[in-house]
Amino acid sequence: LSIRRQRQMCIRDSTNHTLLPEALEKWPVELFERLLPRHITIIYEINRRFMQQVEARFPGDTARQMRMSLIEEQPRRQVRMAYLSIVGSHSTNGVAALHSALLQKDVLSDFHAMYPERFNNKTNGVTQRRWLLKANPGLSALITGAIGDTWVTDLSELRTLIPLAEDAAFRERFRAVKRSAKQVLARHVKKHWDINLNVDSIIDSQVKRLHEYKRQLLNALHIVMIYNRLKKNPSLAMTPRTFIFAAKAAPGYTMAKLIIKFINNLGEVINSDKAVREKLQVYFLPNYQVSLAEKIIPATDVSEQISLAGLEASGTGNMKFMMNGALTIGTLDGANVEMLEEVGPDNIFIFGLTTPQVAELRGYYNPRWHYENDPETREALDLIASGFFDRGEPNLFKPILNTLLEQGDHYMHLADLKAYADAHGKVAQLYRDPEAWTRKAIMNVACSGKFSSDRTILEYARDIWNVVPVPVMS
Repeated sequence: LSIRRQRQMCIRDSTNHTLLPEALEKWPVELFERLLPRHITIIYEINRRFMQQVEARFPGDTARQMRMSLIEEQPRRQVRMAYLSIVGSHSTNGVAALHSALLQKDVLSDFHAMYPERFNNKTNGVTQRRWLLKANPGLSALITGAIGDTWVTDLSELRTLIPLAEDAAFRERFRAVKRSAKQVLARHVKKHWDINLNVDSIIDSQVKRLHEYKRQLLNALHIVMIYNRLKKNPSLAMTPRTFIFAAKAAPGYTMAKLIIKFINNLGEVINSDKAVREKLQVYFLPNYQVSLAEKIIPATDVSEQISLAGLEASGTGNMKFMMNGALTIGTLDGANVEMLEEVGPDNIFIFGLTTPQVAELRGYYNPRWHYENDPETREALDLIASGFFDRGEPNLFKPILNTLLEQGDHYMHLADLKAYADAHGKVAQLYRDPEAWTRKAIMNVACSGKFSSDRTILEYARDIWNVVPVPVMS
């Protein structure tokens, strides 16, 4: 391609992958002037012309011009890089339907008013050739044996599996495949970390980037609640549960690293407690990466997608788990909304505040109310506060408690904790009926076709890039 053509292609699309401020980068003008003086000159000229367009479209609205300017003046002069990308492209999209709507209504509302025709949605996808065909050969073979192999290049074909959810023999083979995947994971964790994984337990996984909005801490608080129940009643009837975490945190993200430490300590305490470890195990697997994900995802029964509603752009792990027959416990956030639409409310565990409810609650949310009015919440936090999980480092987790109770619990863990625990009660109840569980697991696989990256890329090609496939020469 010519240099000019390459430049044209580079600015065709602006794709936004999170609503969080940290991703809407702002670069200091001083840094530009010192290191990239020519670039900042060009940005100034782009902004001058853009401000003329804003004035022409919204005459006299100086407040709007200040909000939309590519240069933020206060508290210090910075280039608003996301705004620059919008002005410099002809298409702006989010990566899930909810995310795209929030971009248009909230984060980028001024730009949507300016360029409504530029905004669209392109829901994320994952490649079934990596995350099903390669990662889960047992399930892939079962599917191909039942419906043929056209699903490998057209994932929508998985819908032909729907009638097989009512086939007892197919359900039995499906359970055998899941157990085999658990055994593969068990051998892996035994070899690398000397972990004895209970393959007869419910494998519950939350594997993704560690961030407070993704609420790994909510998961951990619920585990403390289960631990308290078992300590009060060691004979409590419950299907054994194995909670698996894996994640990496940004190098300077202190709270995220402290949450990782808390989950590790939680696991050390629980896994060494003879009174509960036959029913409850917790593992934080190190060095999370694709090769590890390829073993965790096929083995998982329950997929944790529990971000605070309105903050997860889309998610792709949720799609990978669904495609491999895990049932999702999640909030109405990101692509969970579309997963619910595809699989139906009976085949997914949705809980918690919705995006409008989060916005409504934000002004007067008081996490202490939940501490004072829900006994299990209070007992869990009191156990943490007692130093029970500190493992010889006094007050180690005090910052977590301060974040929850003294600093406003910005990600509303305590607001959703009881609903989350109740949803897990439904998970446990359903799992006691293997036939009913397997029906829903098969339905999740069958309804995952929308979430192929093939569909995503075709939408980009059709709606944004204006390109068509090149015919394959025979």
